[in-house]
Amino acid sequence: MEMKQQEEKITMLTIKEAADLVEGLTAYRIRQMCIEKQIPSIMAGKKYLINKEHLLRYLRNETE
Repeated sequence: MEMKQQEEKITMLTIKEAADLVEGLTAYRIRQMCIEKQIPSIMAGKKYLINKEHLLRYLRNETE
């Protein structure tokens, strides 16, 4: 019996997309949070990419 593993889709946001998603946070503040490692992010070239789920968990003050 072979189990099918369901792949979870990961949504990555640019700084602008993250700022548009969260009312009250500017793109500047999101960028500073990435630079200061307050939120997990990765660099793709010169751009920060932020995992949507990690960002929302951080903002809800949920710990893993």
